[in-house]
Amino acid sequence: MSARALPAPRARAPRRPGTGTVYRWEIRKLIAQKRTYIGLGAALVVPLIFVLGLALDGGGGGPEEVAFGRYVRQTGLAIPLVGLIFSSVWLFPLITALVAGDIIATEDNHGTLKTILTRSVERSQVFAAKALATFTYTFLALAVFVATGLVAGGLVWGFDPLVSLSGTPIPAGRGILLIGASALAYLIPMLAVAAIALLLSTVTRNSAAAVVGTLMFSLILQVFGVISALDSLQPYLLSDQFDAWQGLLRDPVDWAPIVHSAWVSALYGVPAAAAALTVFVRRDVAGG
Repeated sequence: MSARALPAPRARAPRRPGTGTVYRWEIRKLIAQKRTYIGLGAALVVPLIFVLGLALDGGGGGPEEVAFGRYVRQTGLAIPLVGLIFSSVWLFPLITALVAGDIIATEDNHGTLKTILTRSVERSQVFAAKALATFTYTFLALAVFVATGLVAGGLVWGFDPLVSLSGTPIPAGRGILLIGASALAYLIPMLAVAAIALLLSTVTRNSAAAVVGTLMFSLILQVFGVISALDSLQPYLLSDQFDAWQGLLRDPVDWAPIVHSAWVSALYGVPAAAAALTVFVRRDVAGG
C-alpha cells in the first residue's frame, strides 16, 4: 500500500496588533512631536514663574481672594493649590487642547490617516489608542505642574503645615497626599475637556480649529459662570467642576463636590468621546 500524502499545513493568518500595541505607537508619536513638549514645558514653567514672582515681590502679600492664597508665603504646600485655581481658566484647557485637538486632525492634514486605517487594526482600536495617549499626556502635564509648584514652593517657603478650608492645620505629609488627591479630582474635568478637543479634532480635521474651538468653549463656559441671570446653570457648567477638589481640603473631607464633578464632567466628556468615535469609524478616507 502506498503511503497517504499528508495535507499541507495551513498558513497562519498574521496576528493583528492589539489596542495596547497601537497605544504604544501613539505614545511614540507624541514623544516625537514638538507640541507635546510645548504643553509640558508650559506646565513646568508657569509654576516656576509664579513662585519667582512671589519671591521677588517685596510686598509680602498674596492672592487672598482665592482659596489658600493667603498662605502662599507661609508654606510651599499652598503653591500648587493656588496654581490649580488660576490655571483652570485658560492654561490647562490650552495645554490639553494642544495635543487632544491635534492628535487626529494632524493625520488628516499630513495624509497619513488613510495609511493608518488601512492597516490590520480596527478603527475603534486606533481611536481608543489615540484617546488613551491623549489622556496620558493630560495626566502627565497635570503631574508636572503640581510637582513643580510643590517642589519650588517648598524650596522657597518650606513645608510648614497648611491651614485647611475648615481652619484646621494639615501636616506636611498628609498635605502632600491631599494635594495628590486634589490633582486627581482636578483631572476629571480635564479629561472631559480632552474629549471635547478630540471631537473637534475629528470633526473639523484642522488642528488650529480644534485648539481654538476648545479654548472658546472653555471661555464661554467661564462667561456663563459670571452672569448672575444664569446662576442656576453654574453647578452644571464644566468650568465649575475645576473647583471640586477643594472638598478634599476640608475637615472632614467633603466628597459631595467630587461626586458631583464626576457625573457632570461625564455629561460633557462621554457624549463628546462617543460622537468622536462614531465620526472616526465612519470616516471616508478614500480621497486622502
